[in-house]
Amino acid sequence: MRLISATPYVIKVPPPCLGGKYWFFVKLMTDDGVCGYGETALTPALYGFAKTYRTIVGEIFDKYLHLRDPMCRERLYDEIYHDMMLGNGGLFALSILSAFDMALWDIAGKVMEQPIYNLLGGKYRDKVRSYSYISFPHRDVWQKRMWEEEPEQTAEQALSLVEEGFTAVKFDPLPYENTYDDNMTGTAFGIRPFQVSLADLRRVEKAIALVREAVGDRADIILGTHGQTTPSAAVRLAKVAEPFDPLWFEEPIPPENVEELAKVRDKVNIPVATGERLAGQHAFRSLIDAGAVDIVQPDLAMCGGFTVCRKVAAMAQSRYIDLAPHVFGGPLVTFAALHIDASIPNFLIQESICKSGLFHAELSTVQLRWEDGYFLLPEGPGLGTELNEAVLEKHKA
Repeated sequence: MRLISATPYVIKVPPPCLGGKYWFFVKLMTDDGVCGYGETALTPALYGFAKTYRTIVGEIFDKYLHLRDPMCRERLYDEIYHDMMLGNGGLFALSILSAFDMALWDIAGKVMEQPIYNLLGGKYRDKVRSYSYISFPHRDVWQKRMWEEEPEQTAEQALSLVEEGFTAVKFDPLPYENTYDDNMTGTAFGIRPFQVSLADLRRVEKAIALVREAVGDRADIILGTHGQTTPSAAVRLAKVAEPFDPLWFEEPIPPENVEELAKVRDKVNIPVATGERLAGQHAFRSLIDAGAVDIVQPDLAMCGGFTVCRKVAAMAQSRYIDLAPHVFGGPLVTFAALHIDASIPNFLIQESICKSGLFHAELSTVQLRWEDGYFLLPEGPGLGTELNEAVLEKHKA
């Protein structure tokens, strides 16, 4: 069996764009007629660059994968990583490699007629606990933040999710525009870390208090910041949040400096989570060795696919660190994460975009089943789903 083609897809997501405005996929085909699908995470470097993505996917396939045996997943990953990336792969390159890796594992599962979790050691659990952002149910996450001006509505939305069955809810309590420097405005991913104003701290305190009052002990509260703050600001923010017992404090500072993150972890009484913007096993090893994290959050469409994520899970397990995979994008990354979640001992909870419905469900040929706060595991071979190619064609960018 040999790989004969790679088809890239760039999809423009219809409103409300839950999971991003564009999704990036790869379809690999073998000469035996077996296909595998993979997803590339939505990295800022790819915003709007549909032609670039299609070109890169085609060139990587032609150089490294054409007429190769798809079952040699570890070797193929290693050759691309060391030859193309010289053993120093960044977020952009490893996000694309993640899609190829995911598709190769999908092919392997189909050839063996087994779900990927059986290739990873079999089921450790039959269902996967999930959480969602509070903002997803009624508006685009990138629009106005409820918790800044409408903390009461934040609490209402949190309670609504809990009444649907979610046992954890998440929100980012800080504004996404850096108003402290007129020359540094932008999204959370495009600004330097900043100090938090007293007014912001008071707004955060009010929002968290109202959410905790609304959900009581029925659900965990998760706080994210996407690395918006300086270390000192992160500590101040954590002190405000600590009385409300969050499950974790996510990306308190940017992921580029694990030594400073370790200092933050030492000063706060909330578990620290990070990892959604890390790529490659060595980045996670540095994070773990620095003692900077309690919960790691690899993204299967960014970190290096199954090949890297299973190694990250093992490294984390050796330090009694939990895994809570990150999800933002199309349906395949959620399916992929569920296979990791199902097969490892140190799984905690899975991020999801609501219940993975709406356009996610329209694009996927198999619908994920969600009951009382948990995803049931996909049962088909490989990822357990494919992409609806008629929908792909309709929404190509």
